[in-house]
Amino acid sequence: MLGFLKGDPKKKLQKAYEEKLTKALHAQRNGDLRTHSTLMEEAEELYRQIQALERND
Repeated sequence: MLGFLKGDPKKKLQKAYEEKLTKALHAQRNGDLRTHSTLMEEAEELYRQIQALERND
């Protein structure tokens, strides 16, 4: 009945994905390649989750 109050998991993942990419970009610009690599791996995992949600829709 109140389904419209539930958050959209795809939007939440998309926002987290974009934040990870931004942080990775800043880490790369600062020369911290290890952090950049870690953040990019996390971003890729979020992207896989987003793709899985899109396939199920």
